[in-house]
Amino acid sequence: MFRSAILGVFLMIWFLGFSQETEKDSILFPKDTVEDYYVRFEGDSILLSSIELDEVYIFGKLEFADKNERLRYLILRRKTLKVYPYAKLAAERLVELNDSLQHITKKRHQKKYTKKVQKYIEEEFSGELKKLTRTEGQILVKLIHRQTGETAFDLVKELRSGWRAFWYNTTASMFKISLKEEFLPEQVLEDYLIEDILQRAFSANQLVRQKSVLDYDYAQLTNKWKSKSPTSKN
Repeated sequence: MFRSAILGVFLMIWFLGFSQETEKDSILFPKDTVEDYYVRFEGDSILLSSIELDEVYIFGKLEFADKNERLRYLILRRKTLKVYPYAKLAAERLVELNDSLQHITKKRHQKKYTKKVQKYIEEEFSGELKKLTRTEGQILVKLIHRQTGETAFDLVKELRSGWRAFWYNTTASMFKISLKEEFLPEQVLEDYLIEDILQRAFSANQLVRQKSVLDYDYAQLTNKWKSKSPTSKN
């Protein structure tokens, strides 16, 4: 009887405590009430209910079949890091050019302004670009397509005449460089490796991030190539 009474007391205390907590919770957190929290960044008058964060990638460890394969990857990495800033600059200049041309109504003035910008870019960077090797030049052509969505050939054709674009492409082909080359990380292993190199460099703050205008997902590409690429292993 004593044990039964003690058990009954404990059950009663538990029940009363549970009831009080439930009642207290219903007062503090009414079921029909939804609490919304908003944040506002300094200098911005807009209230936000959520904060968009940058994507974070977890990179797999790079492994190589032999020293030659590792050396080829390191060479590709060095050349990619070297020419990426030029591709980034090309994209920025193209955006600036297009924005400026929208405010110039007369075609004659548009051509004059385009020629002026082109001359400025050539004078500023032609010396450095001439120092690029054939493979560095081809990587740059691919990255220009990555950053702008247009091939180097099409950009030349737009900014100059079709004849000049043809001539430049013919001249480049003598050095085994195609200005029509596209960046295709979904189809070409080397292009995926270039993208992987860029993403790792962005994450390590070695390069200033600039998103590609092309429609592909790096994480999905990694899943696709990790079983095929000897240099990418999780």
